[in-house]
Amino acid sequence: MAESMDFNEMNKNVVAEFRDNGGKVGGVFAGTPLVLVHHVGARSGVKRITPLAYFAEDGRIFVFATKGGADDNPAWYHNLLANPRVTVELGTETFEVVAVPLSGAERDEYFAKQVAVAPHFAEYQRMATRVIPVVELRRVA
Repeated sequence: MAESMDFNEMNKNVVAEFRDNGGKVGGVFAGTPLVLVHHVGARSGVKRITPLAYFAEDGRIFVFATKGGADDNPAWYHNLLANPRVTVELGTETFEVVAVPLSGAERDEYFAKQVAVAPHFAEYQRMATRVIPVVELRRVA
């Protein structure tokens, strides 16, 4: 439980720093592009904000359910599957998106692109016994 509380506290600090600095943070996330994803717990109904590393290309935004290479998917991923219409904060902009999991060659393509800019993501995949999901956050018009 203490680890979970420490992780929650870290997320709160990252969210505050993100908002105070126009979407930029330091520490272990220095230089990492981050998006804040507002989502609702699939079972609990609790509103949450999770900072996630993302890859962007041609106005498209992709996030990766690595959970640090764990064998199960992170809670935020299950929450997005249950309630895919969410709000994100990117830099100083806030907007609605629909979370769309990618599959097959498209999933592989964007995971490889993320690995090219953040090689440690390859280690997450090596550690996991599952295929790490890639989710596109598509802007709602």
